[in-house]
Parts: sequence; C-alpha cells; structure tokens
Amino acid sequence: MTSSLQQLNARIQQEATFIQELLAETQRIIVGQERLIKRLLIALLCNGHLLIEGVPGLAKTLTVRTLAAAINVHFQRIQFTPDLLPADLIGTQIYNPRTGEFTPRLGPIFANIVLADEINRAPAKVQSALLEAMEERQVTLGAETHFLPEPFMVLATQNPVEQEGTYPLPEAQLDRFMLKVLIDYPNRNEEREIMERMTGEPLEPARAVIETATVQRAQQVVHHIYVDERIKDYVLNIIFATRAPAENGFKALQPLIEFGASPRATIFMLRAAKANAFLDGRGYVTPDDIKAIAADVLRHRIIVTFEAEAENITTEQIIQQILTRVAVP
Repeated sequence: MTSSLQQLNARIQQEATFIQELLAETQRIIVGQERLIKRLLIALLCNGHLLIEGVPGLAKTLTVRTLAAAINVHFQRIQFTPDLLPADLIGTQIYNPRTGEFTPRLGPIFANIVLADEINRAPAKVQSALLEAMEERQVTLGAETHFLPEPFMVLATQNPVEQEGTYPLPEAQLDRFMLKVLIDYPNRNEEREIMERMTGEPLEPARAVIETATVQRAQQVVHHIYVDERIKDYVLNIIFATRAPAENGFKALQPLIEFGASPRATIFMLRAAKANAFLDGRGYVTPDDIKAIAADVLRHRIIVTFEAEAENITTEQIIQQILTRVAVP
C-alpha cells in the first residue's frame, strides 16, 4: 500500500507541474484574487461550475478571461439582463424560405468557459435554460440534440449589494453549482499594484501556456487521488451535521438550520478536496483539503431558519461551528 501510494504521489507531482506555470501567467495580469484563481482551477479540474459573488470592479471578468486564454480554450461572456431570452443563450432555429427547412444557429453557450455575468438579472426561463445545459451538457433545438464542448464550465457572477430588479436563484438551482466563492476588496498593497499596472504601459495579453488536452488529462488523473476511509467518514460527519444537527452532537444548531446540504455536497466536497490536493502536487487527500473547500461547497446549500436570520446568525458562522467541532481524523 505504501509503495503504491508513493508511486501515485510521484505521478501526481509530475502531472501537476503545469499548475505553477498556469498560476504564474494568470498572476502576471491579475493582482491578488489567489483564492478565486485556485477555486477556478478546482472547478475546472472537477468539470464543475462556479458561482462568484462580489461587488463590481473586482476583476471577476478579467480573471476568467485570463484563465481561458492561458489554457487556450474558447471563452464567451454573456451579460444577463431582464429582457434576455433563452434563445439568446442556447440558440435557435432559423427558417430558410428557399429550402423550406430550419437550420440551427447555436448560441454563445457553446464555448468551453462561459461567464454568465450577473446571472440574477435574468428571469427564471433564462436561468433554467442555463442550468439545464450545465447539468445535461447538451442543448436541444427542435428535434436535434447538440452536445456542448469539452471541457465545459459555467462561471456565474452575482452582485450581493444591488438587489433591485433581480431574480434570485432558487435553492434547487443554486445546488447545481459546485462551489460558491465570495470575493472582497483587495488590500492596500494589492490596490497600489493594481493602480500601477492599470495606469502604466498596457500589459501584454495573456498567452496560452498549456493546451486543452493537458487539462482533460489532469481531470482524469484527479479521479485517482487516494482518499482514506477516515476522510470519507469525516466528510459524511460534516454533511450529516448540517442535516440532523441534534442527532450529530450539534443540538444548538437544530433551530437554526431549515435545510441541510444535499448529496451533491458530499460528492462535490470529495471531488474538490481531490483537486485541492492535486494543486499541491499530492496524491492523497488530507483533512486540511476538506477544511479548505468546505465553506465554498456548503455556503449555498445550507438554508437557515427565520430564527437564525432574526439573531443575525449567518451560514458562514454555522459552517465554522461545524468545522471547529467535528472530530478530525
């Protein structure tokens, strides 16, 4: 067992060598946002989708565009607005009067990385069209089914401040996103670096440092990262603490949680932990990997009660309590 684990570890270290080059190219243009960049890579390695929440001007679009350029994939940005239609997203069929036939015109969702900017600005029909494509990875136009390209990842953003004229995502649809990442303002040193870069000579655009095949091979390798049975039990203990707090030693949290995390959370937590280990060049998952990504997996899946809202108790506080008190293997 030890010998095979050492071999796996050596293989992962070799396969993950491109990560540093990819991070270096991304950080050549992006100042700070290390957490966001790593979460983007985790979602990419796991073939998952990411929801990003932050105020305007934090380089969300620039970060995603830079990553797409660095891995040499097709990128599309879609600005979600109240008058957007599903056909504007997935495409439609165009009638040709000469032939009397309909021909498909594929929409902007047919890209490797799709940025759905301000997803909560679009009505429910558009959100549903996007989320169906995310889940099924295909779009049906008329009688024809069109498969989305590989790799395929949706990155959606939403503004937590301005809520007027928005259509909040239902909890069942939020569950489709592997991770929800919160980003904040840069610190003073980062802000100064941003000021220097953006007011000086124009930066050279991001260049492709790896090919799509490298990403797809890494996605397959991540599946083989070793997870001990005790780590799996650790994940289950965290998940079940959100569903039945009183039965799992968290009696004080029982009146604060309306609904706990779904089975998707269990799956995504383990997948994300494997990807986090891959980023560190390890062939095995540790409890620290679970702790590192737990909040991003859980924050949009735990629904608090009115009592918790009345007492200003947030989902973040509940997650922190659970992570602090669940026994670490």
